[in-house]
Amino acid sequence: MTPNNIHPVNDLLLKREDKEILTGQKGKVFWFYGLSGSGKSTLAIQLEKKLHIAKIHSLVLDGDNLRSSLNKDLGFSDTDREENIRRVSTVAKILSANGLLVIASLITPKQKFREMAQSIIGKDSFRDIFIKASFQKCKDRDVKGLYAKANAGIIKDFTGKGSDFEEPVAPWLTINTENEEPEESVKKIYDSILKEIKL
Repeated sequence: MTPNNIHPVNDLLLKREDKEILTGQKGKVFWFYGLSGSGKSTLAIQLEKKLHIAKIHSLVLDGDNLRSSLNKDLGFSDTDREENIRRVSTVAKILSANGLLVIASLITPKQKFREMAQSIIGKDSFRDIFIKASFQKCKDRDVKGLYAKANAGIIKDFTGKGSDFEEPVAPWLTINTENEEPEESVKKIYDSILKEIKL
């Protein structure tokens, strides 16, 4: 609820369409989610580089980066995870409304969190991309050493172990990183994205 002494100035701002004409693309949010170690950040970074080469203006909102800055006050309880998603969704909404292609990369373990992100960003601007890999595969990779820490009891509420991950029923796009190389995955995402951002 907006306090009585707050008065947004939306009517005076340039319209989204004006910003999109300037950038030459539709503003969209592509929300990567999946278990830790599934490949979200790897694909997001490679995708941004590929888009840059194609002169498509994009940026990555990475969960770990934001947890060391904007969201450094948050833990990993369900309440904190929800607030993490709310803040990132709000930032993504602002950026996409200015004609930018946003690649958000966060675990986003529960369906209600994804639905909240979509409701904040807007259904027309939100596309969810499930980066799929089994818990065992991610544990075997353990690129950040987090699974070892979870097994040792150092990390509590670890997604897939102490905290559930709910797989989506009908995501906009599913990328199975167990069965293909990152370059193949990035191409699939890139090709799908191009269709979404054309004016």
